[in-house]
Amino acid sequence: MSSARAVPAESHSLTGRERLISLGEALLGTFVVIGHNVLRIVPNEVPILFALFWISFRLREGSWGVASFRRPKSWPKTVILGVLGALVLQAGSQFVVEPVAQYFWHQPEQVPSLLSGPALGWRGALRSLLIVWTFAAVGEETGYRGYLLTRIADLGNRSRPAYLAALIGAAVLFGFGHFYKGPTGVVDSTYSGLVLGGVYLLAGRNLWAPILTHGISDTFAVVMVWLGLAN
Repeated sequence: MSSARAVPAESHSLTGRERLISLGEALLGTFVVIGHNVLRIVPNEVPILFALFWISFRLREGSWGVASFRRPKSWPKTVILGVLGALVLQAGSQFVVEPVAQYFWHQPEQVPSLLSGPALGWRGALRSLLIVWTFAAVGEETGYRGYLLTRIADLGNRSRPAYLAALIGAAVLFGFGHFYKGPTGVVDSTYSGLVLGGVYLLAGRNLWAPILTHGISDTFAVVMVWLGLAN
């Protein structure tokens, strides 16, 4: 895909009132993420962001097309992008980000309970895959990329620079969304957020691409645990 199609222009400019509302939504989303993962005063942020996505886009846009929950123009290209994104995510995390982060913080990334313990049995693996593809892939991508990234980009009138800044902002929040993993985990999850956000923009802001990237990457982790090959 050419860079000109990576972030297509919006059909209209946002009014000052619309951007002010988006600022409020971005601040609310940030509070929800930090409030749950760091301060522990808010329930899990994923269902909340998921609900805010549907409510916000239905009330403000009249549909969810702006956040790209529409059918991709090409499923094969979307699947290929999702697979390539998962490879970049896994390779960068395993061979670059985690080793560098551990060098500075001298402690490994904390593994989520979903992937901890001995090798999974069939039932445990299937249960983990169900959680991976619903709560993580669909839920987190809807909340972080579909909702937060878009509302942050609203502040710059959804221009290309605004989307790039929003990509970084949403990735940092995604990192803090995994605060329980420790400093190494926050850095690694921020990197994951950058990759997932990049896939989202390269797909023309279609959520199915990062959902596939997220799901494939986490599926790989579950399979490694199931085979007893994970550390």
